[in-house]
Amino acid sequence: MKDHHPSSSSGFVGDGSVDLHGRSVSRAHTGRWKASLLIIGVEIAERFAYTGIRSNLVTYLTDVLRESTATAAKNVNDWSGVASMLPFLGAFVADSYLGRYWTIVVTSVIYLLGFILVTLSASLTSLKQAGIFFFSIYLVALGQGGFKPCLQAFGADQFDEDDPEENKYKSSFFNWWYFSICIGTLTGFAILTYIQDDIGWGLGFGIPAVAMAIALFIFLCGTKLYRHKLPGGSPLTRIVHVFVATFYKWNVSTSYQEENNVARIEEREASIFGPRRQQLRTDQFRFLDKATVEDELDHECKTTFNWRLCTVQEVEEVKDVLGLLPIWMACLMYGVVFAQSSTFFTKQGSTMDRKIGTHFEIPAASLQCFTSLSILLLVPVYDRIFVPIARRLTGNERGITMLQRIGTGMFFSIISMIVAALIEIRRIEVAKDSGLIDLPNATIPLSIFLLLPQYVLFGIADVFAMVGMQEFFYDQMPDTMKSLGIAVNLSVVGVSSFISSILISVTEKVSCRSKGGCWFTNNLNKAHLDYFYWLLASLSAINLCIYMFLASCYQYKNAQKDISYEDEESLSERPLLPS
Repeated sequence: MKDHHPSSSSGFVGDGSVDLHGRSVSRAHTGRWKASLLIIGVEIAERFAYTGIRSNLVTYLTDVLRESTATAAKNVNDWSGVASMLPFLGAFVADSYLGRYWTIVVTSVIYLLGFILVTLSASLTSLKQAGIFFFSIYLVALGQGGFKPCLQAFGADQFDEDDPEENKYKSSFFNWWYFSICIGTLTGFAILTYIQDDIGWGLGFGIPAVAMAIALFIFLCGTKLYRHKLPGGSPLTRIVHVFVATFYKWNVSTSYQEENNVARIEEREASIFGPRRQQLRTDQFRFLDKATVEDELDHECKTTFNWRLCTVQEVEEVKDVLGLLPIWMACLMYGVVFAQSSTFFTKQGSTMDRKIGTHFEIPAASLQCFTSLSILLLVPVYDRIFVPIARRLTGNERGITMLQRIGTGMFFSIISMIVAALIEIRRIEVAKDSGLIDLPNATIPLSIFLLLPQYVLFGIADVFAMVGMQEFFYDQMPDTMKSLGIAVNLSVVGVSSFISSILISVTEKVSCRSKGGCWFTNNLNKAHLDYFYWLLASLSAINLCIYMFLASCYQYKNAQKDISYEDEESLSERPLLPS
């Protein structure tokens, strides 16, 4: 995959300036930070816009479209699931054909069109129909599906993994990237939920449309600064190629001379992909090594592409993808817990006292901003204090490994569910004591800020798990599949939303047949969300044990740079944009 970037003499200024840590940065590295900071600014605007749709969607469905609480929660989960799965499509298009830059531009236009239609649907009486509204938000999901994975991977692309100094900055980039997500999300929660609840849905959806237009404008302004990586061909084709070749060679022996077998087809790879980091042979999934054995038929083949034969590089890339699958599956339960903050947490808060002072009443959904606020406070602490201390203790450049970071976040998510269950028990007790158990629309004399601990714990969990997953799935994916790595990360939330929706449906059917009553009645005072939270905490605890076992068995990707094709000087002279 060809790497396009400006040389150290390309016009970047600021020699001797500093990075986010206050460290001295060379002129070339300053250019990298300029590009990445511009991309971070785009992400802030985009997350602000997206929050305007996602954060209060359950309220719009119940209050405007008159859906039941359980139906609205399932629809939100389904939409969130689709929105988090579509990045696979966007990543495939980017890695295979358009490249990340042009995929971002094209999907930004689709994204913006979706926001405009959502605004019109909420503003015009003739368009205020469920069908039109759902078409609009799924168009938003389609645009986000191409925009989101490519922008994050594009930001990480600005740092060269083979430059020790830039690679160090790249690890820090993921912390500040999530920091930017939370800035956009926090401002969206604080401003847009209030406008939607107290002023109007038309304006509440119109402002995000403007924000998305600004995001597109900012991105285009930085075109000349960006480092671009050209698409490396279809990752699906390469994966299928390895399995087909393995099938053909299923009965052959793997005792062979590697150098003679792979030289010819690796010349083909060099001509297609340019400089790539060459991966060393590993012992995992050894049955795939058969795909690299060259027999007489392969030797007689006159074409450079042979479905019966693969390089070590191609096989090891597929091994990387397969190795990620168990970790990905173990992360799904974390996503199920994550899905509750924008659905049942919000409905809990809507029954409680939301007044600040005499007249001002905060929207129930705005409490989600405390998750973002806690992340904003903790990310600098993690990056500037925790990592340096842990680095001295462990000797690991990141402080702790990526998998350890994810597991720590999973632990805090379990604590958040336990706290949520205890607080829900208290809420129901107060409703009973106040004689409000049969009055679902009455305000329970209990401050909504009692829910703060569960939101803050979500923030702590995210600093570890969500940021860890972003870096892990990007870093451990093959170099030609980085957008796909971000899509895999986003799909954790997407698939988990579907699982959450299924879990809600099954739980609702089972509980409604039991003597204890349905857990998800429209009257939350008679429901049993606390039972559901205990269920999630139990499932998460079991999942954490499984995750710890899988993490202990995982082999991190082992790659080294292959500089035999082109040297550093030739790289620096390449054009800025792909031709």
